[in-house]
Amino acid sequence: MMIRRPLRPIARVIAARQMGENPDIEEARARMARARNARAKQQNRIRARIALLGLALIAAFAIIGGRMVLISLGGYELQAQAATNEKISSERAEIFDRNGRLLATNVTVPSIYARTSEILDPVGSATKLATIFPDLDAVKWAKKLSQERKFYWIKRRVSPEQAQAVFNIGDPGLMLGKRQVRVYPMGPFAAHVLGFAGFGHEDIHAAQVVGRDGVELWFDRALRGSKDKAPVPLQLSIDSTIQYGVRTVLAGGMKMMNAKGASAILLDATSGEVLSLVSLPDFDPNTPPATKEGAAQEDNPIFNRASQGLYELGSTYKLFTAATAIEAGIATPDTLIDTKPFRWGSFPIGEMHGRSYAPYLSLTNVLVKSSNVGSANLAKEFGTDAQKTLFAELGLLHPTSLELGSAKITHPIKPRRWSDTSTITISYGHGLSATPLHLAAAYASLLNGGVKIDPTLVKGGNAGKQSIRVVSEKTSNSLRYMLRKVVTDGSGHGADVPGYEVAGKTGTANKPDGRGGYHKNKVMANFAAVFPASDPKYVLVVALDEPEYMVGGEPKRSASWTAAPIAGGIIRRIGPLLGAVSDNVEHAAAGQFGVQDLTLAAQ
Repeated sequence: MMIRRPLRPIARVIAARQMGENPDIEEARARMARARNARAKQQNRIRARIALLGLALIAAFAIIGGRMVLISLGGYELQAQAATNEKISSERAEIFDRNGRLLATNVTVPSIYARTSEILDPVGSATKLATIFPDLDAVKWAKKLSQERKFYWIKRRVSPEQAQAVFNIGDPGLMLGKRQVRVYPMGPFAAHVLGFAGFGHEDIHAAQVVGRDGVELWFDRALRGSKDKAPVPLQLSIDSTIQYGVRTVLAGGMKMMNAKGASAILLDATSGEVLSLVSLPDFDPNTPPATKEGAAQEDNPIFNRASQGLYELGSTYKLFTAATAIEAGIATPDTLIDTKPFRWGSFPIGEMHGRSYAPYLSLTNVLVKSSNVGSANLAKEFGTDAQKTLFAELGLLHPTSLELGSAKITHPIKPRRWSDTSTITISYGHGLSATPLHLAAAYASLLNGGVKIDPTLVKGGNAGKQSIRVVSEKTSNSLRYMLRKVVTDGSGHGADVPGYEVAGKTGTANKPDGRGGYHKNKVMANFAAVFPASDPKYVLVVALDEPEYMVGGEPKRSASWTAAPIAGGIIRRIGPLLGAVSDNVEHAAAGQFGVQDLTLAAQ
């Protein structure tokens, strides 16, 4: 129902008429009052709306301003904190050396990606990105940022400074996230043991860190964990201090001997634990190199010469010949062996470099003089079956048990038909190729008292394993006695370090030329040692690929000139750290090169 208000104030109009006044004036005043009241109400409503709008704007600006302040204080980090239901786990356990020193861990680093639909200035942003990352092509990235594709990775890991520089570009389509990456504090010094890691399943919020090589790959599942099992830290048998010393001296020796490659393995002779494993050239696992397409396997830096390189290892095999002969009851260290050259079918069997020894040498002197003929005559006597049996028991006919993928797939190269001729040539180190790691494990098994060991990279990795005897303790003692003579009186004199009672055998083998013959001037030079000889604790194997040391203008390639003195330099460097001084202190020559000489050569 509508309420009608009178157009005129009746009471006041009547009163005005009675007093003789004009009633129209009162009516006009009433209309003006009503108009003023209406305007006042309208103005009040407008002021209230303006106030509410002002408060809303102030609140909005406060929120935006506060966010900008937080972003300016937190830099790139705020953008990476977006809520997500992502289930990808980037967690990965750390790796330690035998003394608890950190070898591998994880750190969080920024990552850069682009949402092209939000890019405001493709050309300008691409130009600025190329300034921050010189490897990026500004023209190509300007095209990418202009395309309809929604997402591009720009860099999966960058430094905080680079991330802040990208943030400062100010283009909302350039996004910043986070990544867990693997870091190796020792750099290249344990590269071939640790291997490296990379990204597996990933998205913009997270990425799996997965092993690609070395123990990172071998123990990948345990290091990453699973839904039901947390990641398990790994403690290796490697001693980082020893590893550093071995690599430093070996690098210096490799440079001094002009070798194309080198490797060294130090084993605990009784437990089989690997204290040091070095392969050169090496690489930095923090920035692993790409595999070179078309290159020979051994020319790739990630190739592990110690556990993967198959070589004929020369006269170091003569120890196996002596061990077989002694175990068979054919000889003792003093038994005289026929060393007169002979022919086997169409093959002449003679000494290296045409040397000629007495018609007979004792078994000890067969090793000291490194007589091919003496070894061949012993092999003829004990035969193929005895040789194959010992080689099999020492693990020289199959891959080693070392926890590296490269070791597990590396099968020694055996004769297709193990003939009598093969038996003769293998007796002095030709015709069967194995790795330096095979050689180290076999020497440890023969010289530690005669008990088979399996090399391991895990501290305590062989605990609880059953001992298997390969030769008698008496045979083991005889072998160490003869190898000590090789160092004091024969080709291993360069490795004779006072106080450490080094025993060992040199081996020099011409490299196959790939055409059924051998290179004349390319050799593998090896030295395999045990120390102290009277109380065997450690086995060391040093191998050099194509060394050539100049003496008076004449190239020297044999292990007595190359591998043996480097082994001596390594023992001088690490011996005090190992506490391996012998009770049988002897006065011996210092060898050709001191530790300082080899260390300086590496620089």
